[in-house]
Amino acid sequence: MTARTDATVEKARAALLDAAIEHAAFDGFTPKALEEAARQLKIAPEIAALAFPGGPKDLLRAWSEKLDDETRAELEAAGLKDMKIRARVTKGARLRIEKMMAHKIAARRAAAFLALPFNAPLGAELQFRTADAIWRGIGDTSTDFNYYTKRILLSGVVAATLLYWFADESEGAADTWAFLNRRIENVMGIEKAKAGLKDFAAKLPDPFRILGGLRYPSKGK
Repeated sequence: MTARTDATVEKARAALLDAAIEHAAFDGFTPKALEEAARQLKIAPEIAALAFPGGPKDLLRAWSEKLDDETRAELEAAGLKDMKIRARVTKGARLRIEKMMAHKIAARRAAAFLALPFNAPLGAELQFRTADAIWRGIGDTSTDFNYYTKRILLSGVVAATLLYWFADESEGAADTWAFLNRRIENVMGIEKAKAGLKDFAAKLPDPFRILGGLRYPSKGK
């Protein structure tokens, strides 16, 4: 593609994303949602195909990544370093969910789409990316094993809270935020337990040194 074509496709992609999410509330994450969005915006089908070559999967990925990037940018700009880690994680998870509130039906459709067995890898990938965006947004710089455990645990928290939110009819989603707080409390408890176990293990004698010093009798003795 030429530079001009690339620019045309990128412009179409941004417009199609917003329009297709509106249609996804009615049509789900299907080719029809993209087709209706292209028709609405009078974008040629071939340009729409170039904008989202993977169809609905690319559309959902683009939406999730857009919300992730917005969440991370807002968290970084908020200057949360003086807040306790629990408050920062809670704020990040809540912000990410709040960004879908105007499109709750589309979000529910997205969850149903990702629940299909053949979409499970995409769902896991997007959940991990969302958790990573939140952790990075609140200042996490870990690169060791904790990098993965933090993101896996938060992925579960966000996924569970989303499912709760889909059925929540409380004013201002108050019940959802209470549920989120409880889940974060559980995760922080796990992290504390891990830290305690690590300290306890560090005080134990080296089992390999102890076992290595044992002498086993040979056969016949």
